Amino acid sequence: MQIPHFPEANHPLVKSLFHHSDHELLTLFQRYPDAGKYFTVIFCRYSPIVYTLIRHSARSPVQADYLFALTWRHIYYELGGLKLTDSESGEEALTMQNWLINMTAFCINEIKLPPTEAIHYSLQATSPPLWCYVQQALDQLPPVLRLIVLMAQTFHWSETRIAAYLQAEGEAIAPYEVANFLQEGYRMLEDKLPTDIRTIYFGEDLAQSQLKYKCVYYLSSI
Repeated sequence: MQIPHFPEANHPLVKSLFHHSDHELLTLFQRYPDAGKYFTVIFCRYSPIVYTLIRHSARSPVQADYLFALTWRHIYYELGGLKLTDSESGEEALTMQNWLINMTAFCINEIKLPPTEAIHYSLQATSPPLWCYVQQALDQLPPVLRLIVLMAQTFHWSETRIAAYLQAEGEAIAPYEVANFLQEGYRMLEDKLPTDIRTIYFGEDLAQSQLKYKCVYYLSSI
């Protein structure tokens, strides 16, 4: 099982931050939560170590990729409260690498993976940093829009079936209106992604159709 290569490591926005120390990257990540590039740099710097630890614990490459993504999602949410320390206090220093190894071990031991055939996540299609920020953007959508996007992309329901489900739940939405809601959901999803994440993963000119195509892989794994 080879360590995967992530193309975002070669993006100018990411490469321009390689000179920063772990402490500086953590500080920037915590100080500028609307920017995604700092987390992406941390990911690119330490993904080989994390993947190496994970690949020996998973039963299949598909499970390893999925656990790798779930681990980075856990890391993403925990980074906000992390404080690195040095050894001047007499205690053992807490470095980024040590902390990430501990987080990875925790996820390996605590996350219960589904069977391989039940996993639809594709590491090649959706890198973990993009996965994290799409999840964050999705969580910010109004409940009805989020539900419609999920039903369309995760369950591949038709507009008629989505409308029928919503009507049964008390939402007076016709099938032709579902298409409009979907387009609004994709537009809002794009708008809520950090600008630098859109640039790194989709390029400068991001069409809603591109975002829809990319997010199919993400949404189908929820």
